[in-house]
Amino acid sequence: MSAPTPAARSAITPSTSVQRTYRYLRIAIAGTVVAIFASVAVASVSVGWLTSVSDYFYTPARNAFVGALIAAALALVALSGRGTERALLDAAALFAPLIALVPTTLAPGTVPDVVVPCTVRCFPPAFEADAANGVITYLIVGGLTVLVALLLVALRQVSLTAVGFSLVITTAVLVVVGASWLFAREAFLAQGHFVATTAFFGLFAAVAIINAFPRRGAPPAPVYRVLYVAIALALVGVLVVYVLLLPQADAHGLPIVLLAEAAALALFFAFWVVQGIEKWREDDPTLMAAVHPPAD
Repeated sequence: MSAPTPAARSAITPSTSVQRTYRYLRIAIAGTVVAIFASVAVASVSVGWLTSVSDYFYTPARNAFVGALIAAALALVALSGRGTERALLDAAALFAPLIALVPTTLAPGTVPDVVVPCTVRCFPPAFEADAANGVITYLIVGGLTVLVALLLVALRQVSLTAVGFSLVITTAVLVVVGASWLFAREAFLAQGHFVATTAFFGLFAAVAIINAFPRRGAPPAPVYRVLYVAIALALVGVLVVYVLLLPQADAHGLPIVLLAEAAALALFFAFWVVQGIEKWREDDPTLMAAVHPPAD
Protein backbone atom coordinates (compact mmCIF):
# COMPACT_ATOMS: atom_id res chain seq x y z
CA MET A 1 0.00 0.00 0.00
CA SER A 2 1.45 3.36 -1.02
CA ALA A 3 1.84 6.19 1.48
CA PRO A 4 -0.67 9.08 1.36
CA THR A 5 0.31 11.94 -0.89
CA PRO A 6 1.21 15.32 0.68
CA ALA A 7 -2.14 16.69 -0.53
CA ALA A 8 -4.02 13.82 1.12
CA ARG A 9 -2.05 14.23 4.34
CA SER A 10 -2.85 17.95 4.47
CA ALA A 11 -6.56 17.21 4.03
CA ILE A 12 -6.58 15.06 7.17
CA THR A 13 -6.91 17.19 10.30
CA PRO A 14 -5.73 15.21 13.35
CA SER A 15 -8.10 15.41 16.32
CA THR A 16 -6.99 16.15 19.85
CA SER A 17 -7.83 13.92 22.80
CA VAL A 18 -10.22 16.60 24.08
CA GLN A 19 -12.03 16.69 20.75
CA ARG A 20 -12.38 12.91 20.71
CA THR A 21 -13.63 12.87 24.29
CA TYR A 22 -16.34 15.42 23.55
CA ARG A 23 -17.31 13.67 20.34
CA TYR A 24 -17.69 10.34 22.08
CA LEU A 25 -19.64 11.88 24.96
CA ARG A 26 -22.16 13.46 22.57
CA ILE A 27 -22.51 10.18 20.70
CA ALA A 28 -22.91 8.32 23.98
CA ILE A 29 -25.65 10.65 25.23
CA ALA A 30 -27.55 10.18 21.98
CA GLY A 31 -26.96 6.45 22.41
CA THR A 32 -28.77 6.43 25.76
CA VAL A 33 -31.98 7.31 23.91
CA VAL A 34 -31.42 4.40 21.55
CA ALA A 35 -30.97 2.13 24.58
CA ILE A 36 -34.24 3.31 26.14
CA PHE A 37 -36.20 2.89 22.91
CA ALA A 38 -34.68 -0.56 22.31
CA SER A 39 -35.49 -1.78 25.83
CA VAL A 40 -39.07 -0.48 25.59
CA ALA A 41 -39.56 -2.13 22.20
CA VAL A 42 -38.29 -5.46 23.52
CA ALA A 43 -40.47 -5.25 26.64
CA SER A 44 -43.54 -4.33 24.59
CA VAL A 45 -43.45 -7.79 23.02
CA SER A 46 -44.40 -9.33 26.38
CA VAL A 47 -46.37 -6.54 28.10
CA GLY A 48 -47.73 -4.60 25.14
CA TRP A 49 -47.75 -0.83 24.65
CA LEU A 50 -48.22 0.94 27.99
CA THR A 51 -49.56 4.45 28.63
CA SER A 52 -46.09 6.03 28.98
CA VAL A 53 -42.41 5.28 28.48
CA SER A 54 -41.93 5.67 32.23
CA ASP A 55 -44.41 2.84 32.90
CA TYR A 56 -41.83 0.44 31.49
CA PHE A 57 -39.87 0.86 34.72
CA TYR A 58 -42.18 -1.88 36.03
CA THR A 59 -41.27 -4.26 33.20
CA PRO A 60 -38.07 -6.10 32.20
CA ALA A 61 -36.97 -2.84 30.52
CA ARG A 62 -36.21 -1.40 33.97
CA ASN A 63 -32.47 -2.13 34.07
CA ALA A 64 -31.78 -0.59 30.67
CA PHE A 65 -34.07 2.37 31.42
CA VAL A 66 -32.35 3.20 34.73
CA GLY A 67 -28.85 2.51 33.43
CA ALA A 68 -29.31 4.74 30.38
CA LEU A 69 -30.52 7.69 32.47
CA ILE A 70 -27.67 7.36 34.98
CA ALA A 71 -25.16 7.15 32.12
CA ALA A 72 -26.71 10.23 30.51
CA ALA A 73 -26.40 12.15 33.79
CA LEU A 74 -22.69 11.35 34.10
CA ALA A 75 -22.05 12.29 30.48
CA LEU A 76 -23.91 15.61 30.91
CA VAL A 77 -21.67 16.55 33.82
CA ALA A 78 -18.57 15.65 31.82
CA LEU A 79 -19.82 17.62 28.81
CA SER A 80 -21.30 20.62 30.60
CA GLY A 81 -19.49 23.24 28.55
CA ARG A 82 -19.21 26.78 29.85
CA GLY A 83 -21.23 29.65 31.31
CA THR A 84 -25.01 29.39 31.29
CA GLU A 85 -24.98 26.21 29.23
CA ARG A 86 -22.81 24.55 31.89
CA ALA A 87 -25.25 25.54 34.64
CA LEU A 88 -28.25 24.22 32.68
CA LEU A 89 -26.60 20.93 31.74
CA ASP A 90 -25.40 20.40 35.30
CA ALA A 91 -28.96 21.02 36.49
CA ALA A 92 -30.32 18.57 33.92
CA ALA A 93 -27.78 16.02 35.18
CA LEU A 94 -29.35 16.37 38.63
CA PHE A 95 -32.82 15.49 37.39
CA ALA A 96 -31.94 12.56 35.10
CA PRO A 97 -31.16 10.18 38.02
CA LEU A 98 -34.40 11.18 39.75
CA ILE A 99 -36.35 10.19 36.62
CA ALA A 100 -34.62 6.81 36.83
CA LEU A 101 -34.73 6.21 40.59
CA VAL A 102 -38.20 7.57 41.44
CA PRO A 103 -40.71 5.48 39.46
CA THR A 104 -43.79 7.00 37.94
CA THR A 105 -47.24 6.39 39.31
CA LEU A 106 -49.17 3.56 37.72
CA ALA A 107 -52.79 2.83 36.90
CA PRO A 108 -54.27 -0.43 38.23
CA GLY A 109 -54.04 -3.30 35.79
CA THR A 110 -51.43 -1.58 33.60
CA VAL A 111 -48.59 -4.05 34.22
CA PRO A 112 -49.27 -7.70 35.09
CA ASP A 113 -48.31 -8.71 38.67
CA VAL A 114 -47.83 -5.09 39.82
CA VAL A 115 -50.40 -4.32 42.49
CA VAL A 116 -51.76 -0.75 42.54
CA PRO A 117 -54.21 -0.26 45.45
CA CYS A 118 -56.19 2.62 43.98
CA THR A 119 -58.72 3.36 41.26
CA VAL A 120 -56.55 5.98 39.51
CA ARG A 121 -52.82 6.37 38.99
CA CYS A 122 -50.83 6.06 42.22
CA PHE A 123 -47.48 4.78 43.45
CA PRO A 124 -47.24 0.98 43.88
CA PRO A 125 -46.35 0.41 47.57
CA ALA A 126 -44.20 -2.62 46.73
CA PHE A 127 -41.68 -0.30 45.06
CA GLU A 128 -41.27 2.18 47.93
CA ALA A 129 -38.19 0.35 49.25
CA ASP A 130 -36.59 0.60 45.80
CA ALA A 131 -37.34 4.32 45.67
CA ALA A 132 -35.97 4.78 49.21
CA ASN A 133 -32.70 3.10 48.29
CA GLY A 134 -32.40 5.19 45.15
CA VAL A 135 -33.22 8.52 46.79
CA ILE A 136 -30.90 7.98 49.77
CA THR A 137 -28.08 6.89 47.45
CA TYR A 138 -28.78 9.95 45.29
CA LEU A 139 -28.50 12.26 48.31
CA ILE A 140 -25.28 10.64 49.54
CA VAL A 141 -23.57 10.74 46.14
CA GLY A 142 -24.85 14.27 45.48
CA GLY A 143 -23.57 15.48 48.84
CA LEU A 144 -20.16 13.91 48.24
CA THR A 145 -20.04 15.53 44.80
CA VAL A 146 -20.58 18.95 46.35
CA LEU A 147 -17.84 18.30 48.92
CA VAL A 148 -15.39 17.17 46.23
CA ALA A 149 -16.18 20.26 44.15
CA LEU A 150 -15.59 22.52 47.17
CA LEU A 151 -12.30 20.72 47.86
CA LEU A 152 -11.16 21.28 44.27
CA VAL A 153 -12.09 24.96 44.60
CA ALA A 154 -10.12 25.21 47.85
CA LEU A 155 -7.12 23.59 46.17
CA ARG A 156 -7.46 26.06 43.28
CA GLN A 157 -7.93 23.24 40.79
CA VAL A 158 -11.31 24.66 39.70
CA SER A 159 -12.53 28.24 39.68
CA LEU A 160 -15.40 29.05 42.04
CA THR A 161 -16.68 31.45 39.38
CA ALA A 162 -16.90 28.56 36.93
CA VAL A 163 -18.78 26.12 39.17
CA GLY A 164 -20.39 28.37 41.78
CA PHE A 165 -23.84 28.53 40.22
CA SER A 166 -23.88 24.78 39.60
CA LEU A 167 -22.95 24.18 43.24
CA VAL A 168 -25.80 26.42 44.41
CA ILE A 169 -28.32 24.65 42.17
CA THR A 170 -27.02 21.22 43.21
CA THR A 171 -27.25 22.06 46.90
CA ALA A 172 -30.76 23.49 46.48
CA VAL A 173 -32.03 20.41 44.63
CA LEU A 174 -30.47 18.06 47.21
CA VAL A 175 -32.07 20.02 50.06
CA VAL A 176 -35.49 20.00 48.39
CA VAL A 177 -35.29 16.30 47.57
CA GLY A 178 -34.11 15.42 51.07
CA ALA A 179 -36.76 17.55 52.79
CA SER A 180 -39.52 16.22 50.52
CA TRP A 181 -38.48 12.64 51.19
CA LEU A 182 -38.41 13.18 54.97
CA PHE A 183 -41.49 15.34 55.45
CA ALA A 184 -43.72 14.83 52.39
CA ARG A 185 -42.90 11.33 51.18
CA GLU A 186 -46.35 10.51 49.84
CA ALA A 187 -46.42 13.66 47.71
CA PHE A 188 -42.83 13.05 46.62
CA LEU A 189 -43.64 9.53 45.40
CA ALA A 190 -46.77 10.80 43.66
CA GLN A 191 -45.17 13.78 41.90
CA GLY A 192 -41.38 13.32 41.99
CA HIS A 193 -41.02 11.52 38.67
CA PHE A 194 -43.33 13.95 36.90
CA VAL A 195 -41.53 17.03 38.27
CA ALA A 196 -38.08 15.62 37.44
CA THR A 197 -39.13 14.72 33.88
CA THR A 198 -40.67 18.13 33.23
CA ALA A 199 -37.62 19.95 34.65
CA PHE A 200 -35.19 17.82 32.65
CA PHE A 201 -36.76 18.44 29.27
CA GLY A 202 -37.56 22.07 30.11
CA LEU A 203 -33.88 22.66 30.81
CA PHE A 204 -33.00 21.15 27.46
CA ALA A 205 -35.35 23.48 25.67
CA ALA A 206 -33.37 26.33 27.28
CA VAL A 207 -30.06 24.69 26.31
CA ALA A 208 -31.19 24.50 22.68
CA ILE A 209 -32.05 28.22 22.67
CA ILE A 210 -28.67 29.09 24.19
CA ASN A 211 -26.94 27.10 21.47
CA ALA A 212 -28.95 28.98 18.85
CA PHE A 213 -28.12 32.39 20.35
CA PRO A 214 -24.84 32.03 22.29
CA ARG A 215 -23.70 34.92 24.47
CA ARG A 216 -20.05 34.10 23.82
CA GLY A 217 -18.22 33.22 20.68
CA ALA A 218 -19.40 33.17 17.10
CA PRO A 219 -23.05 32.34 16.42
CA PRO A 220 -23.81 29.00 14.77
CA ALA A 221 -24.42 28.73 11.06
CA PRO A 222 -28.02 29.58 10.08
CA VAL A 223 -28.95 25.93 9.52
CA TYR A 224 -27.89 24.99 13.04
CA ARG A 225 -29.65 28.02 14.53
CA VAL A 226 -32.89 26.99 12.83
CA LEU A 227 -32.51 23.41 14.03
CA TYR A 228 -31.82 24.45 17.64
CA VAL A 229 -34.82 26.80 17.70
CA ALA A 230 -37.04 24.11 16.15
CA ILE A 231 -35.93 21.58 18.79
CA ALA A 232 -36.56 24.07 21.61
CA LEU A 233 -40.04 25.00 20.37
CA ALA A 234 -40.96 21.38 19.77
CA LEU A 235 -39.80 20.44 23.28
CA VAL A 236 -41.94 23.19 24.79
CA GLY A 237 -44.94 21.98 22.80
CA VAL A 238 -44.36 18.37 23.86
CA LEU A 239 -44.05 19.41 27.51
CA VAL A 240 -47.35 21.29 27.34
CA VAL A 241 -49.03 18.14 25.99
CA TYR A 242 -47.31 16.04 28.67
CA VAL A 243 -48.40 18.28 31.54
CA LEU A 244 -51.97 18.72 30.35
CA LEU A 245 -52.70 15.13 29.34
CA LEU A 246 -50.85 13.13 32.00
CA PRO A 247 -53.89 13.17 34.36
CA GLN A 248 -55.96 11.56 31.59
CA ALA A 249 -53.19 9.24 30.40
CA ASP A 250 -55.30 6.16 31.00
CA ALA A 251 -58.55 7.56 29.60
CA HIS A 252 -57.54 7.64 25.93
CA GLY A 253 -57.43 4.73 23.53
CA LEU A 254 -54.35 6.33 21.95
CA PRO A 255 -51.28 6.36 24.27
CA ILE A 256 -50.82 10.13 24.02
CA VAL A 257 -48.42 10.41 26.96
CA LEU A 258 -46.33 7.54 25.58
CA LEU A 259 -46.10 9.40 22.27
CA ALA A 260 -45.27 12.69 24.04
CA GLU A 261 -42.46 11.12 26.05
CA ALA A 262 -41.14 9.36 22.98
CA ALA A 263 -41.18 12.67 21.09
CA ALA A 264 -39.28 14.39 23.93
CA LEU A 265 -36.64 11.66 23.88
CA ALA A 266 -36.40 11.90 20.09
CA LEU A 267 -35.85 15.68 20.34
CA PHE A 268 -33.22 15.11 23.04
CA PHE A 269 -31.52 12.68 20.66
CA ALA A 270 -31.80 15.19 17.79
CA PHE A 271 -30.18 17.94 19.88
CA TRP A 272 -27.06 15.86 20.49
CA VAL A 273 -26.85 14.78 16.88
CA VAL A 274 -27.06 18.41 15.71
CA GLN A 275 -24.56 19.64 18.29
CA GLY A 276 -22.26 16.72 17.56
CA ILE A 277 -22.16 17.63 13.87
CA GLU A 278 -21.83 21.37 14.51
CA LYS A 279 -19.03 21.02 17.06
CA TRP A 280 -17.28 17.99 15.64
CA ARG A 281 -13.99 19.87 15.35
CA GLU A 282 -14.46 22.33 18.19
CA ASP A 283 -12.07 22.18 21.13
CA ASP A 284 -13.99 23.11 24.29
CA PRO A 285 -12.08 24.95 27.01
CA THR A 286 -11.64 23.30 30.38
CA LEU A 287 -12.58 24.64 33.81
CA MET A 288 -8.88 25.38 34.37
CA ALA A 289 -9.05 28.28 31.92
CA ALA A 290 -10.45 30.57 34.59
CA VAL A 291 -7.75 29.58 37.05
CA HIS A 292 -4.78 29.89 34.73
CA PRO A 293 -5.53 32.63 32.17
CA PRO A 294 -3.20 32.87 29.21
CA ALA A 295 -0.18 35.13 29.61
CA ASP A 296 -0.25 38.54 27.98
